Amino acid sequence: MTDPTTWDPSTPGILRLPSGRLLRGRGLSRPTPPGPQPTFGLYLLDDRPPHVDWPSRWVRWPDFGLPADRADAADAFHEAWERSATERVELACAGGWGRTGTSLACIAVLDGVPAAEAVAYVREHYDPHAVETPEQREFVERLA
Repeated sequence: MTDPTTWDPSTPGILRLPSGRLLRGRGLSRPTPPGPQPTFGLYLLDDRPPHVDWPSRWVRWPDFGLPADRADAADAFHEAWERSATERVELACAGGWGRTGTSLACIAVLDGVPAAEAVAYVREHYDPHAVETPEQREFVERLA
């Protein structure tokens, strides 16, 4: 039986971390996936995200770039990772690949994936297009 406090691991867009924690990545430019709503959202956008009916956090992050405040981003990744132990955590940017994939890779590092392997891990287990720029890849690798 699936734990009602977390995601169904068979749902598209779900990344299972080595610890077993589940995170949902998605693009806000696409319809909200069916199923339960998140209990926490981390939104990675240059402009304020749209209103949602659950607690959320915004990291200012330009498309194809890096977070405007890296310390805030690191704190947000920690919060998302902590919450994912008992909550349905969603990470999203406009398309669901660059900023979302980079964030998922950073959280995978927090979960124990070596920084040099985190982008490949997310591309294999979330989406092959995740982490779009060389700068985003270097950002993940510098977390070590």
